[in-house]
Amino acid sequence: MKTGGFGAGGAGAVSLLRPVRAGNAFEETVERLLQAIKLGVVAHGEKLPPERELAAQLGISRVTLREAIRALQDAGYLDVRRGRYGGAFVVYQPPNPRKGDLRRAVNEMGPSELDDALTFRMAVECGAAQVLACSGLTPAQRETLTSRLAGVNDAAPADYRRMDTAFHLAIAELTGSRLLAAACADARLRVTDLLNAIPVLRPNIEHAAAQHAAIVDAILAGDPEAARRAVAEHLEGTAALLRGFLA
Repeated sequence: MKTGGFGAGGAGAVSLLRPVRAGNAFEETVERLLQAIKLGVVAHGEKLPPERELAAQLGISRVTLREAIRALQDAGYLDVRRGRYGGAFVVYQPPNPRKGDLRRAVNEMGPSELDDALTFRMAVECGAAQVLACSGLTPAQRETLTSRLAGVNDAAPADYRRMDTAFHLAIAELTGSRLLAAACADARLRVTDLLNAIPVLRPNIEHAAAQHAAIVDAILAGDPEAARRAVAEHLEGTAALLRGFLA
């Protein structure tokens, strides 16, 4: 049983589990926790951080946090266990893709919203890669980036989407900009249900691996334009895959 919380090395935790606004504390807490769960920042079988720590991160009372956790438990996303080894454990798993899932997901969001989401993702992820390539990475940052790349390359098909998300979010997190990291997490979340609705295809994984490597090489070389091009090519491929399954 995993109990560490923040799988994939914590990628995305900073941007998603940031302080919420006081006016809608309960609703925003549910939203933040649900985002972290659906993006795999806290993976299936893992435990949310301790109550005191998580409440401080989100800037809310422990009472509000408990209410949000109870709501997500009732909705089937969390299992709250008592005792020495207890806590709030993630039980959500993305459903296996079924024929028609992608079409239903797109119909729910609307075709124009899909185009907008893909444009938004292109803008913020290209920007994050450019910023990071210009930043002069520390040895620790370089190690984090290469570790995320290795994580997605070594992922089993069932865990591929989560590790792919961790890789993309890590680029934004490493810029040090909380706003940019939050924007990239938001952009990814907008297409997560769509990506989960299509099968993980071996040729696509192999193609994505080469594109991921090009992104990392450009960032480590300090070449922002090459980083932008590599991210753009990769995201254009993802968009083409989605549109192909919708054709």
